Amino acid sequence: MLANLGLMAGLVLLIIMALRGVNILVAALVASLVVAITNGMGFSAALLEHFPFGPLGAFSFAGKFFVLFLTGAIFGKMMASSGAAGSIASAITRSLGAKRTILITMLVCALLTYGGVVVFVVIFTMYPLGVALMREANLPKRLFCGATALGAGTFTMTALPGTPSIHNVIAATSLGTDLFAGALIGLTAAAVMFVLGMVYLERQWTKARANGEGYQVNDQDKAMENLAPALQHGPPWKASIIPLALVLGTIILPRLLTALGIASEETAGIGPLIAFAGNEPILWPSFALMIGAGSCVLLFADFRAKAMESLGAGANDAIMPLLNTAAVIGFGSVVTQTEGFNSFAQWVLDLPLPPLLSVFASVSVVSAIVGSGSGGLQIFMQTFAENYLQMGVEPETLHRIATLGSGGIDSLPHCGAVIAMLTIMGLKHKEAYKDIFVVTVAIPVIATLLAIGLVSVL
Repeated sequence: MLANLGLMAGLVLLIIMALRGVNILVAALVASLVVAITNGMGFSAALLEHFPFGPLGAFSFAGKFFVLFLTGAIFGKMMASSGAAGSIASAITRSLGAKRTILITMLVCALLTYGGVVVFVVIFTMYPLGVALMREANLPKRLFCGATALGAGTFTMTALPGTPSIHNVIAATSLGTDLFAGALIGLTAAAVMFVLGMVYLERQWTKARANGEGYQVNDQDKAMENLAPALQHGPPWKASIIPLALVLGTIILPRLLTALGIASEETAGIGPLIAFAGNEPILWPSFALMIGAGSCVLLFADFRAKAMESLGAGANDAIMPLLNTAAVIGFGSVVTQTEGFNSFAQWVLDLPLPPLLSVFASVSVVSAIVGSGSGGLQIFMQTFAENYLQMGVEPETLHRIATLGSGGIDSLPHCGAVIAMLTIMGLKHKEAYKDIFVVTVAIPVIATLLAIGLVSVL
């Protein structure tokens, strides 16, 4: 009884500390100590073995995915510092008009994240331009926040095939699949998230206008708006989009050549490329991101003088997202060593549910516990995946359904990405979390359930 209460206490404490702005590294460590004490686990085993170096440990995860985080952050920093990301955002704004601010925000964030730019860089890039858009369109900031979350943290993260997101890479690495696994399932879920998310946000904007609710400036907006003019002086948008196209093209090329029958692993010359791309789900997208970063230096002459500075800044930017994700995985690693978690795992597997619904339930709950979709997915792959493969679930289907499931209930109030977004935009949970919850929790859950239904009828 005490052990189970300890698990709940550790989770609740993690959520409370995250909501109060406690550093997630400290919060995860303290929560792990609570779980260890109440479950009779020695401090040495918890803090020096399970938390850092277990199969699901923080440093085990960080070591495995360090290159992907590093190259993603460097590419994102170079796109931002060169002005390329701002040019893309400005071009879409000029094309669609400020009255379509919600659509513009969502499209820009989706394009950047699907192209490999990390979420935090996307938020910092879009926000200065967004301040001007919100003022012109009189859009409540909570809805701008919701549109950013929809574009950067839903379908491009878990659903669209080929995305170099950490979620997609974790699933491919664990199951031996590729980044395009379950393409039809993912495209269906992505369409649902896109349509329902946009319908919800546009309806909320209509209601806001009817109620006289509009944009309200705060101190962070004033500081951020000063950055907007700099974003207008980037390279032309047609040149700016080339690095994104190179990243996506590099990821897609081996799959496309194979699908067209032009190449296979046995094809002379191209064979090693096909084999490498198929067998390295971490290094291949990292290689693509490196190509994108290099193209920024080659294409944007005005940027070359500060390219090395951006390289270093990008490397620094990779550290905190990597450590924050690793910390919640370390907490999950301690949790998985307890009898309570093992009982929970067996209970989930024994539920009278179809296998794919059971997949959804298990990965969702684990992601909710650690407040991280990538962390929950990593734990799921290590502790649950083999059981579902033995039940006859195809690896490609498991890849996509598990990835979709990890991107729903993970976005509870203690989610690190949610907290970071609200902090950057100067908002509180009570102001904006309702809209974030709908577009990043409720709608992705609906999309995943519909995707499971699609699989069952095919």
